Amino acid sequence: MLGALCAVLSVIGFISEQQQFFQSYIVGYVYWLCISLGCLSLLMLHHLVSGRWGFVIRRLLESGARTLPLMVVLFIPIIFGMHNLYEWMDADVVANDPVLKIKSAYLNETGFLFRAVIYFAIWLGMTFFLTKWSRTQDQTGDPGLKSRMINLSGPGIPVFILAVTFASTDWVMSLEPHWFSTIFGFIFVVGQVLAAMAMCIIWVVNLSDADVYSEIDASKYLSDLGTLMFAFTVLWAYVSFSQYLIIWSANLAEEAPWYIKRGQGGWEIMSVGLILFHFVLPFFLLLQRAIKRRAQLLLVIAVLMLVMRYVDLYWYIAPSFSHGGLSTFHPHWLDLTIPLSIGGFWLAFFTMQLKRVALVPLHDPRMAETFAGEGH
Repeated sequence: MLGALCAVLSVIGFISEQQQFFQSYIVGYVYWLCISLGCLSLLMLHHLVSGRWGFVIRRLLESGARTLPLMVVLFIPIIFGMHNLYEWMDADVVANDPVLKIKSAYLNETGFLFRAVIYFAIWLGMTFFLTKWSRTQDQTGDPGLKSRMINLSGPGIPVFILAVTFASTDWVMSLEPHWFSTIFGFIFVVGQVLAAMAMCIIWVVNLSDADVYSEIDASKYLSDLGTLMFAFTVLWAYVSFSQYLIIWSANLAEEAPWYIKRGQGGWEIMSVGLILFHFVLPFFLLLQRAIKRRAQLLLVIAVLMLVMRYVDLYWYIAPSFSHGGLSTFHPHWLDLTIPLSIGGFWLAFFTMQLKRVALVPLHDPRMAETFAGEGH
């Protein structure tokens, strides 16, 4: 209902302010796509390491990854709006820009669409097999399916990272085609995992009264999930600061303006907010074991992290639409309705997937080994 209501408002925004619609849409779309992809990457990580934390959230991760078909459909507005979003799709602009002429071998409409098909094919293929084998394992108890999921996840993780790197370059970094960063894609990978982990913590807390979760006492594994969220928070800060440090110290004319644009016109307040609420506050809170063991406190931190993930993506994307000059922070109501609209449909699709399966993989032999010492 929330998604439908906000969708109606977003359509009104499209009719009245088409350019702003597409600018707000790319932020909202990338945000929810990142959560879907984060679930897929965490799912593959779980299959590789087989930690007990993964068995608690595996069904959540699978359901999150299975929202990718929805995200394929929601990519269609970006196709229709790509000429509004990407200046390198304007032949006249490219003809008068020597840098874009060189990059046109990669940055062109045909390549953009063809690569998008490849990215989604990779992600959907991984999701299909991992979730199919998992559901078959639930039905048959075949222990051999465990090896299939492990064997796919091993090479799947580097392939996934490469696909996300190229996708983030195509869909986000190319919004400012003169600027580049070689660590940009990995920053997105870490951000995706962080958002997915926060989403899983919220669901574990809210589902803690469910029969299966109560039986295995899922809430006591919140400390492990909180520790993982802490680790990815630190990693996000590390790669983000590494990008800033290298670019700012090099002081090159084609790189430094990207940070200059985000350090004035009101964006500097958001920059400080990201440092404080995306890193410093979660860092010190998640250091404390007592907080990670208290479900409601960890829930608040997870919600904060999801909010800050959107702020981070907004900080990355929104200033890109002020080309060549000062970018002033002027949020638009579409920046709220579009993410809520996509989020409403995403959550509906997610819960529909989750209702079809048991909350834990009961017939995975690794789960029996993991919980054997606890009397289950």
